[in-house]
This record gives sequence, C-alpha cells and structure tokens, in this order.
Amino acid sequence: MSERGETKYIFVTGGVVSALGKGISSASIGLLLQKRGLNVQNIKLDPYLNVDPGTMNPFQHGEVFVLDDGSETDLDLGHYERFLDQSLSKDNNVTTGQIYNTIISRERRGDYLGATVQVIPHVTEEIKNRIKRLKNKDPRPDVIIAEIGGTVGDIESLPFLEAIRQIGLEEGPQNTMFLHLTLVPYITSAGEFKTKPTQHSVKSLREIGIQPNMLLCRSAKPISDDLRKKISLFCSVPVRSVIVAQDVSTIYQVPLGYHAQEVDQIVCEHFNLNLPEPDLEEWENMVGKIINPVRRIKIGICGKYVGLKDAYKSIIEAFIHAGVASDAEVNLIWVSSEDIKHNGADKFLYDVDGLLIPGGFGERGVEGKIEAIHYVRENNIPFLGICLGMQCAVIEYARNACGLEDAHSYEFYRDLKHPVIHLMADQEGVTELGGTMRLGAYPCIVEENSRTFEAYKTAEISERHRHRYEFNNVYREMLTRNGLFLAGLSPDKRLVEIIEVPTHPWFVGVQFHPELKSHPTKPHPLFRDFVRAAVIYNSKKKNR
Repeated sequence: MSERGETKYIFVTGGVVSALGKGISSASIGLLLQKRGLNVQNIKLDPYLNVDPGTMNPFQHGEVFVLDDGSETDLDLGHYERFLDQSLSKDNNVTTGQIYNTIISRERRGDYLGATVQVIPHVTEEIKNRIKRLKNKDPRPDVIIAEIGGTVGDIESLPFLEAIRQIGLEEGPQNTMFLHLTLVPYITSAGEFKTKPTQHSVKSLREIGIQPNMLLCRSAKPISDDLRKKISLFCSVPVRSVIVAQDVSTIYQVPLGYHAQEVDQIVCEHFNLNLPEPDLEEWENMVGKIINPVRRIKIGICGKYVGLKDAYKSIIEAFIHAGVASDAEVNLIWVSSEDIKHNGADKFLYDVDGLLIPGGFGERGVEGKIEAIHYVRENNIPFLGICLGMQCAVIEYARNACGLEDAHSYEFYRDLKHPVIHLMADQEGVTELGGTMRLGAYPCIVEENSRTFEAYKTAEISERHRHRYEFNNVYREMLTRNGLFLAGLSPDKRLVEIIEVPTHPWFVGVQFHPELKSHPTKPHPLFRDFVRAAVIYNSKKKNR
C-alpha cells in the first residue's frame, strides 16, 4: 500500500437540474473507498440562508435528519450515515446561514480589525475552514467528500464553488478531485440522448475555474460508448472517467454500478493510492434480497405530508432495511390522515398488514391519525407510532380505553380538560422555534417484559429525539390501570419514552425517531420486529 499522506478531497457538484442524486453518489463513493480500507468523512454544503432546515416546510426541503449531537441537518446526511454506518456531527453539514452568522458575529466583535468584510476572502475562507475542520476528526480522515448543494449556475452556490476552487489550488491536483453529476436527457420524440445540457453545465463549471476530473452522467437508459466518447471530447474528461449513472430499482445498487465501472479504482489512481479491492459481498447479498424478495406485505403510513415522500425518507429506507431481514418487500400504502378523518379508516386500511404513524407538527390531520390508530388497535393489526404517532396513540387510548372523551394534546388546544400530552417542563417560556426542541440522542431504560426489549435485547438504549411535548405524567396511573404499558422511561423516570398495549399482538409507540439509526445491513430493531409482526399477520390473514 502506498503512503496515504495528506487528507484527500473529493468535491461533488451537480448540473443541469437539481435532485439528480448527489447525496447518493457521494455516499456510494464513500462506501467504496471505505471498503478499500480508507477512513472517509462526508460533508454537505447547503447554499440556503437558513441556519439549518429545522424550521423549513417539509414540502420545500424534505425530511429534517437529526444527529446524535442534536443538529438538525439535510436529509443527505441520512444517506451518508446509512451507507457508511457512521454517526455524524454538526461539522458534517454547513449552510450559508451558518457561514454568514459566524462572519457577522465576528464583525460585530471587531475581529476583522476595521477591514471591509467581503465574500472573498472572508466568506470563502470560512467555507474552507468548515471543510478542513473535518481533518481534526479522530481518527483523521483519509478522504473528505464534500457535496455542494444546488446546481452549477445558481447565484447562491458561487461562494462554495469559489472556495473549493481555492482548495484545489492550495492542496494541489494530487490531493483534490472534482466530480460533476449531470443529466443526459433522452428525448422520446427525437429518439436520442442529448449531451448539450451536460456540455453547458461543464462549461459553466470551467468558467468558474473548475475542470471536472470525472463526470457521473445520470440517465433513464443505458448510454452508449459512442455517446461517452462525445461527452469526453467536448468536456475534456477521459472516456474512462465518463461514468453512466443509470436509474436503478434501489439506491443501494448505485455503489455496485459505480464499482463495476471502476469509479473507486479511478479515484485511487488519481490519488496514487494502491489499495485492495473492496469486499462487497454483504452489500451484494443485501441488494439481492431487496430485488428478489420471498414475500410481500403492505404497511400503511398515515400522515399529512404523504404527497412528498422525501418528508419521510428515513422511514422509507428503514422499511427497506427491515424488509431484508424478513426476506420481504414492504409495499408502503400512503394514506392522508385528512382522508381518514373525512371518509373513515376502514376504506383505506382494511387490507394493510401494519400501520405506522410518523412524527409531525400541527393540528391538521391529527383526528384522522387517532381514528386510524383506533382501527388497528381494535382489529389487532400491528402498529408502530413515532413521536407524534406515539402521542396520538396515547390520546386514542385515553379516549377509547379510559373514557376520557375530550383527551387531546396541549400542542393543539390550550383549554383542555384532559391534556394527556403536555409541554415539556424545560420548554416553558421558549420563544425561538429554531433549534430549541429536545434534540439529539438521549438514553432510555426498557422494561424487560416488553416487545421493545424483545427487539433490542438490552435494557438501556440511546435514540434520537425531536419534540417539545410529552406524555403527561398526571395521567400515568389512570392509563396504566386501564391496560397501557409504559415500556420505556428516561433514566430518572420523569419521561415516558415508550408505550405498549400488551393485549395486542404488536402495538408500540415511541417518543423518539428510530428510523434515524437504521442502516442497510443493520436494520433498526423496532422496524425489524414490526415488519416481522406484519409478516405473521399477513400469513394468518391468508389462512383464515
């Protein structure tokens, strides 16, 4: 093995259109290099002015991915964690809002000694510092993969592109590599691919001063060698480094497709690294089970953002991982909670093998979620409630098992006779909405005679949270007396973290977000057992 020397930098940019899959590509290349023995760190650089996505509408931005340290980050960090089996930190996600917030605070303190504060050098230097800060991680990374959000040509992305151009000059071509993900559209009416969008995208990048070393060409169909040669000629990229990023049935095929085209080998050669071939057997077996499942089940997801699946990205992936463990394809049935409110639960849930109620905010659609929970509890259909989903389960149980007809959450109504869900004590008086919830990883003690313990096989767990409201302890005695089981509490026993209904085949609600810690080859225990329960339910249903 050659000497690795200085940390290497791979910069991933995107062109033509957004949402091409820069995050998946960055994670896939990171996985391949990791499998070759390198220590890899991924970082996402987002050009929006928000400090973080915590207060952004899921319809605009998709899921907020929460890290162990409580950082609210972009959903691409979920891809990084899942593919590389890592736990990342706030250093792995940088936004323009964070950059400007830091610079303005320094200017107000007088740190710039009377200088005029400008995009160059002050903004670009801060961006470079944030990227290079990852070198201080322990262990020190061999490779830092920096994904630049947005599309080349966007005004807001320019400072980030200038910053990585400067790093390329400072670190030298032997330590930096530029990858550009672009679209090669197929025009059906003409019956051919068009390379002009890619040519113009690379032209824009070169005008900034960046020459890509590799092109990842996203396409709906296979791209011929002749087309690759044409792209190579016009974009000044070696033919071997013009990679076909064709659409696949599962994102977990992407690393295998890149490896088949020697992407990781090209990267190693660029950095003069002599490394062993990656061992991808476990990954290949996992992909094989996704593509060729033994059985199929239906899981209903009842929420209010069902029109945008990215709002539930980690949940979708957690079901894929859990399905692998049961050799099952999990078909997700998306049900609007408002539709259930207006048309009843039976119309939408009569043939599901399980129901999940995800987290969320706001009163809209809550009554539909409560009705859906009542339906699956009464019909012994497996249930998993997450965050607000658990809170809705508590409300449903209070109303229908304890006779508290007006039970509800203090989040939605202040004048309540039975606020079975209430504001957390440390949230009283909080006025700023950004970054002030109970965020990040917290410990939980699990009762040994519970479904949850069966899943985790341990009494102490740590899971990630994102909420302001909690189970109201005033109602503990009444709810447990009527059959609700408090299966998990915080170590000081103040907070109810997990509830179960022991008389039900599989009914679990959790205040945390288990989907955030599920990995392709390590499905989350609760999702794994929930899917197993759904498989059993499906089997019994067929035998009736």
